[in-house]
Amino acid sequence: MSIKQRRQMHLAAFCGQPGNHAVSWRHPLAATSAILSSSFYQEVARTAERGLFDLIFLADILALTESRSAARDQSLIHEVPFRIDPFSVLPIMADATERVGLAATASTSYNEPFNIARRFAALDHLSQGRIGWNVVTTASEPEARNFGAEAVLNHAQRYARAGEFVEVVRKLWDSWQDDALVADKGRGIYADRSKIRTINHKGDHFQVRGPLNIPRPPQGHPVLFQAGTSEIGRDFAAKTADAVFLAAQTREEAADASTTIRLLAERHGRSPSDIRFLPGVLVFVGNTRQEAIEKQEELNRLLTPDAGYALLGELLNVDLSQFPADGPFPDLDVNTVTGIKSRYLLLKAMAERERLTLRHVTEKVASAAGHRAVVGNPSDVADQLEDWFAAGAVDGYTIMSPHMPGALADFVDLVVPELQRRGLFRTRYEGRTLRDHLGLRKPNPVGDDPRYLEGAISR
Repeated sequence: MSIKQRRQMHLAAFCGQPGNHAVSWRHPLAATSAILSSSFYQEVARTAERGLFDLIFLADILALTESRSAARDQSLIHEVPFRIDPFSVLPIMADATERVGLAATASTSYNEPFNIARRFAALDHLSQGRIGWNVVTTASEPEARNFGAEAVLNHAQRYARAGEFVEVVRKLWDSWQDDALVADKGRGIYADRSKIRTINHKGDHFQVRGPLNIPRPPQGHPVLFQAGTSEIGRDFAAKTADAVFLAAQTREEAADASTTIRLLAERHGRSPSDIRFLPGVLVFVGNTRQEAIEKQEELNRLLTPDAGYALLGELLNVDLSQFPADGPFPDLDVNTVTGIKSRYLLLKAMAERERLTLRHVTEKVASAAGHRAVVGNPSDVADQLEDWFAAGAVDGYTIMSPHMPGALADFVDLVVPELQRRGLFRTRYEGRTLRDHLGLRKPNPVGDDPRYLEGAISR
């Protein structure tokens, strides 16, 4: 009789540059200057692969980070104000590794579907099926101004555009059948044109003829990630996402988000088991509990008083300098929060639950941007990760490092063996693609819809 394999965690490594704490760059071991060198990304990729991570995730922003505080000295920059273009470094990371997945953010607000479909398809081919796309809608005013927009689209408009954007990208990926590329030198046939089709998409936001000028990706569709957990964000994730990045401070919050999205997915005709939930967790681990606490305290001592305000203002797109630091966390109309609405609601709930002032909340945000922090020795960390996982609230975690690349190596060397000892994490890669690692099937082409074969899909 075969024994059913025990459910195992999925782990993503968040490649924050040079870490996921507001002042990571000030840590003595942080590769602060090296984040503009290829060797940094190669080392991070190799470390994550050594730890058998499912994937590495790179976030992105499309503007120089600007403080929204009127009281802040604008002549100096106190945080790392940029991220390197993920499309520049993903090929470098892919070339340095063989198995670990690679996912990156790309905005649906300031790109076109054809360009994004083509870039991710090319990367999926070059990496032999290891690519994922974190679909974001982009909510900040500085980013909007860099693309000729006077104002950010409202929440509903951004998601409406994003929904159609993903629809077009999927059609483009499927405009080549899997066997369209023949490459028959003897017969002199490179491709079978009857298996390459135009998509003739005409919608509210895009008109795209197609087909894509590159064959269908090895995974069919690169894995789609989504991070919005507002009401409209959850519905979008339920329709489109293969995996969801989320922020949660409690197991109940994580369970609520994952349960709600799974139920919505079922209503959209999807299997609830087809989505993976990977909340962010900032991990401070040491050989002893005290060593881990000292690591956290060492980094927190480097915080400037307004670092949390700057990061929180960036996340919410709200100037918080008008509110007293030692007063309650602001009770805002969520519709006035033009940034990440779900993060505002999460932080407000945390402030009410723990009776935190605005100053206390900004300190927590500076530490982990609203994500949960886990501190302890390898057994402590494994206990806390196992708790949410065993309860079925999550499928794994996005591991955030206090500084890079050293803290990621600490997790690989100290926590991964403990998770393996408990039978909670793989001891070797079983498959080669990111879909293999996450246990996701290769999708059937959207072109199998008979309406697609007839031409444009009616809307």
